[in-house]
Amino acid sequence: MKKLFYFIVFWTVAVSSAWTQSVQVKGVILNNSKEPVAEVKISDGKTTVFSNQNGFYFIDIPTETEITYQKNGFKTSQLFVNGKNNELIEINVLLLPEQEELEEIIIDKEYQNLTGTVVIPPSVLRKIPGANPGIENILKTLPGVYSNNELSTQYAVRGGNYDENAIYVNEVEVYRPFLIRSGKQEGLSFVNSDMIENIEFSAGGFQAKYGDKLASVLDITYRIPTRFKTMVEASFLGTSATIDLVSANQKWSSVTGVRYRNNHLLVNKDEEDGSYRPSFTDVQTSVNFIPSKKWQFNFLGNISANQYKYKPVSRQTRFGTIDEVSVLNIYYQGREEDKYTSVFGVLKAAYKVNEHNSLKWITSLYHSQEQEYYDILAAYRLTASSGNSDNNQEDWYYSEGNVKYTEGIGSQLNHARNDYDALIFNAEMKGIHKLEEHLLEWGIKYSAENIRDRMVEWEVVDSLGFHIPNPNLNIVNTEPYAPNEGPLAPFFNVRVRHTVNINRLGAFVQWSKQFNTDNADIYLNAGIRAQWWNISENKNQTGIAFSPRTQIAVKPYWTTDMVFRLSTGLYQQPPSYREYRAMNGSLNLDLKAQKSLDFVLGHDYSFKLWERPFKLQTEVYYKYLTDVNTYTLDNVRIRYQADNNAKAYVYGADMRLYGEFVPGTESWLSFGYLKTEENYNNRGYIARPTDQRLKFGMLFQDYMPQIPNLKLYLNLVYNTGLIGGSPSYSDPYDYQIRLKDYRRADIGFSYVFKDSIIGQNKSWLRRIEELQFGFEIFNLFDNQNAITNTWVRDTYSKRQYAVPNYMTGRTFNLKVNLTL
Repeated sequence: MKKLFYFIVFWTVAVSSAWTQSVQVKGVILNNSKEPVAEVKISDGKTTVFSNQNGFYFIDIPTETEITYQKNGFKTSQLFVNGKNNELIEINVLLLPEQEELEEIIIDKEYQNLTGTVVIPPSVLRKIPGANPGIENILKTLPGVYSNNELSTQYAVRGGNYDENAIYVNEVEVYRPFLIRSGKQEGLSFVNSDMIENIEFSAGGFQAKYGDKLASVLDITYRIPTRFKTMVEASFLGTSATIDLVSANQKWSSVTGVRYRNNHLLVNKDEEDGSYRPSFTDVQTSVNFIPSKKWQFNFLGNISANQYKYKPVSRQTRFGTIDEVSVLNIYYQGREEDKYTSVFGVLKAAYKVNEHNSLKWITSLYHSQEQEYYDILAAYRLTASSGNSDNNQEDWYYSEGNVKYTEGIGSQLNHARNDYDALIFNAEMKGIHKLEEHLLEWGIKYSAENIRDRMVEWEVVDSLGFHIPNPNLNIVNTEPYAPNEGPLAPFFNVRVRHTVNINRLGAFVQWSKQFNTDNADIYLNAGIRAQWWNISENKNQTGIAFSPRTQIAVKPYWTTDMVFRLSTGLYQQPPSYREYRAMNGSLNLDLKAQKSLDFVLGHDYSFKLWERPFKLQTEVYYKYLTDVNTYTLDNVRIRYQADNNAKAYVYGADMRLYGEFVPGTESWLSFGYLKTEENYNNRGYIARPTDQRLKFGMLFQDYMPQIPNLKLYLNLVYNTGLIGGSPSYSDPYDYQIRLKDYRRADIGFSYVFKDSIIGQNKSWLRRIEELQFGFEIFNLFDNQNAITNTWVRDTYSKRQYAVPNYMTGRTFNLKVNLTL
């Protein structure tokens, strides 16, 4: 009884401490010359604040109230605000002299919901430096998102792999290239950052309307232009141009982007000498037609052509300790040529039946043609050195007294003629229905996939003049003590052709309700997805999967602003073609969907620091996976076992603190911990390839009050080492090797000649909306990060040596941004 009494007293005090609902308003106040206005009085009658020297202000007011802006010499402005509890609203005000009439006040609301979705300001994408800039560069600073490859747009989320992330652009799922195996071969993300209007990201516990993936959802919406605008960016790494067009009657509009990128500056910094010619080009356009209030049409088109040409000459890698240095020297012959061409088109129509009901029809076609051709002969020598060296001398390790002995001499010949052709058609219908506090959403989708795949790939290994056979043949090689009587077979050899048709029929329905009680705001969501599929090659095989999901969020009326969330669901991922294909190239058509039972518990705490708003988001999660299709990671290439003979688990915690560390700019710190293990064929639990335990990320923006034109942007990521770098096609139970920790810091400086505040009174810039020059340093501290290992073999000693393949070093870049 005593415990019950304390419990009742606690909740009585908590409920009685509930306070009036409020919203937070921030913004910048400008004059008619677009210059900041200081000491403006902002008041709702009870609370009064003043704008600072930069025109910035912040005020906490009731959800429904009127704000007054006053300053001598300016016309008083009044604005009525009607917001939701704890909503953050941005209101930028233009104050005019008393004799002039007040112009329109622009209001921009920051999207906030109770589902735990992360919303990223699109303006951040163009500012934050990165070797591979874009939305993925920003995602890698978020908790739960892991990557140790700055050249790649791929990322892993909470123990999942690259194939377990869904990406939507204008409600249509996009696809990544199939044959790419190295981050050096990637150039451009499908998402064009200059065309984005809205970004939402969920690292787990997402709703039923979001696809059939296990790990995460990235939902991108391109903007609908309202005026003519042109944006141009040029740097040492490439150039891009985006143009917004709007018809006179505002019914037609389009945004078109052209991008070109060449990573020669980055990849030429590693330890390999050779000819690199990577080039990546794409054109995207989004055309909108709004003939009436009832109808809206959109066409999204994309054409990309990426080429990677590589002719290696030599490589020198030094590794080991200070006193015991090992040096690998490789001399190459041959070259590699890869091509990735894709065409993507989407037609979407939306019909608004009335204020409470709307329908959408979406049709898309995706065609990808890829080739991977190479013949590369590598002759290597591995030596041990005393470590006493002059690092500025190219051949220091050959000088007298430095080389102790030769550890290995050998050669490897790699050959590939791989072709991939995929044609994917999608047709989808969606409905949205609102009834008071209830929201009902549903959809049905049909997909047809035609895939033609040819894989011809082999490797021959020779060491000290002795041929090393395929390890899967179980041949005992005792050379040089006894002659090898086994067959003369390549170390690795795959020759397959597949023509596959996959038909899928999927549907979802979900219900949402947001309502208020006397003590809290409550949000509920429940839904279910289902997919039936049929795959055919020499035979037909079908499968079906159901995925129920639910969310609940509670925002108590406490003096402390908090939100509690719980999400759970049985997530199923029907196999894609990549998952059907085993390491030896064969297809397992009997493959079932992987299943993951997820639990996510989240907590948001909003507070003020330095009189500015901040939020601390925390989530803990647990996943139990069955029918797991195990895989290995080689750089960014995933090779599946193509069976369902494993189970796994993932658990961890993520934290993110974000807010205005500097007034008017958004920055954040993130921290994550995870552990994931798998048990294949009951052999016991071992770490999965994505078992990256600790993560720290930071995105920081700053400016100098004395020099407001000068801006600073910092992007920092630290990840502990991944399980990886094992020899090709090795048994993961024999190799649980972790790569070294990944440490990366990119910094950028930008000098702004003109933007919405700065430079408005300069006559020579009157026709320019924005102009700024930037200087970037990638890998600021020149950390040596390894993505994989090169394994050199020695038949005589029967040893294998792991030589790290380092990523990019410190690189400098200049860029210019111009908006007309």
